[in-house]
Amino acid sequence: MSHGVTGEAYGQAGPVIDAPRTDSMTPDDIDDLARRAQDGDTAALDTLLSTLRPRILSACRGVLPYSADAEDACQEAMLNIATKIGSWHRNGRFTTWMHAVAVNSARSTYRRLRKQATTVDPLEHGPVLDRPDPRTTSVIAGTRLDLLEAMETIERDHPQYVEPLLLRDVYGLPYDEIATLVGAPLGTVKAQIHHGRKLARPLLRGEE
Repeated sequence: MSHGVTGEAYGQAGPVIDAPRTDSMTPDDIDDLARRAQDGDTAALDTLLSTLRPRILSACRGVLPYSADAEDACQEAMLNIATKIGSWHRNGRFTTWMHAVAVNSARSTYRRLRKQATTVDPLEHGPVLDRPDPRTTSVIAGTRLDLLEAMETIERDHPQYVEPLLLRDVYGLPYDEIATLVGAPLGTVKAQIHHGRKLARPLLRGEE
């Protein structure tokens, strides 16, 4: 079953992301590896990271269209997973927690790119810059930079909406898994996503 989702919630057509599955391992296998890694098994951690790297990279590419930026975010996410694996509480799938880490890494990379795009002098460095300005790159081939920019705006007043909305509408995670991850009742998470969508719609490019 694919995690691919559409932009129907925002009045847009077409798939947003279709992340590949790790077919060689079941979710139980991955959770077992993660538990062993938490307990100090370095070989299990190495196997876990190498197994999940394609999925982590796919998650980062879902919102960062420039491959080098997605790679940077992926490396950051893998480092965060390795150093913060103890914060996975084992009360949900490890891959759900992994997606949250990937979301945060992609967003931090996006913020860094946006800051660079704001501070670099285009007259001095224009010919050298070969990556798109993340503030102006539109929704192309399933990328979600528009949604990331909207999340930056929403987070100023409603930070509790951001993570559930990204996990649901970019990565297609089930509501119950998101509720477990963020530690909120299912009804609360559904309401947060609903209100987040209402705030996001007028901020997305292409909306009337």
